Amino acid sequence: MRKLLNTLYVTTPDSFISKDGENVVIRIKDVEKFRIPVHNIENIVSFGYTGASPALMKMCADRNIGLCFLSAHGRFLGRVSGAVCGNVLLRRKQYRMADDKELALKLSGVFVAGKIGNCRNVIQRLIRDHGDSEINPQLNEVSRILTLRRNQAFDASSFDELRGYEGDAANSYFSVFNHLIVAQKESFVFSGRNRRPPKDKVNALLSFVYTLLANDVQSALESVGLDPYVGFLHTDRPGRISLALDMMEEFRPYLADRIVLTLINRKQVSEKGFVYHGEEGVVMDEATRKEVITAWQKRKQELIQHPYLEESIPIGLLPYVQALLLARFLRGDIDNYPVFIIK
Repeated sequence: MRKLLNTLYVTTPDSFISKDGENVVIRIKDVEKFRIPVHNIENIVSFGYTGASPALMKMCADRNIGLCFLSAHGRFLGRVSGAVCGNVLLRRKQYRMADDKELALKLSGVFVAGKIGNCRNVIQRLIRDHGDSEINPQLNEVSRILTLRRNQAFDASSFDELRGYEGDAANSYFSVFNHLIVAQKESFVFSGRNRRPPKDKVNALLSFVYTLLANDVQSALESVGLDPYVGFLHTDRPGRISLALDMMEEFRPYLADRIVLTLINRKQVSEKGFVYHGEEGVVMDEATRKEVITAWQKRKQELIQHPYLEESIPIGLLPYVQALLLARFLRGDIDNYPVFIIK
């Protein structure tokens, strides 16, 4: 099993990332603030308009270390990568299957069903934790709808039908998402999903963590030789990491939504850490952003029993394991893609 290495998140303004021998070094106004041996990291994610030396970029490209640049508020800006690697035969199989509408629909249905199943499990977790709550009838009804839509997603006969099931499931799930917030309820009010830009604190957190997740999934797909830009559910569009967006669907509820709820409910973030920033909408300040990243990193170190492999792995390896299983399915080594659904 692959070893889970570190992701280096650079959040401090005026930082400059450079190479010094076999080390990644961060300097602020020519003063060294941090260094880490390159063999300890697999990704560098830089927030804001941080600079990076050409030597650092080359080292990352040569060693297949992801180097991703985001805006200060988490919007994707660009990514540095080296020569395309991976099995060309695997990628050609991926492209052929993406062009086969019947196969693409079948695999898309699995992705969507996995997402809906994990949304239902988030709801079920709240029902178990809070016993005979007065909101349980509403939660049970949403859980019933999600079960129905999950089953329908597996058997959808068209992409329009599948997107209809997905949209209805998302509306049902997010209609009770505010009930999942059990602390700081007056400060963190959720009335629906919105983005580009996020208009409230909860959506700002969700969008930010989804960006972190998308970067991890893209890196995992590239590491097993798949093309993250050619998907099955999300259509091709220049610059869109369609396959990464496909695969991250199954992880959104378990990895992203739950960590956002934990941060709010455990009061690890507060309303003081958010400001309205014009066209950027509601954004986090630097301290809050660091708190979210720290929680994200700790969460990735936790162990989980993988439902298909039946072995214990760090949560941070889930995207890699699922990318590996997807590659095995595309090659014909296994009959179906075992979507990740937490029990």
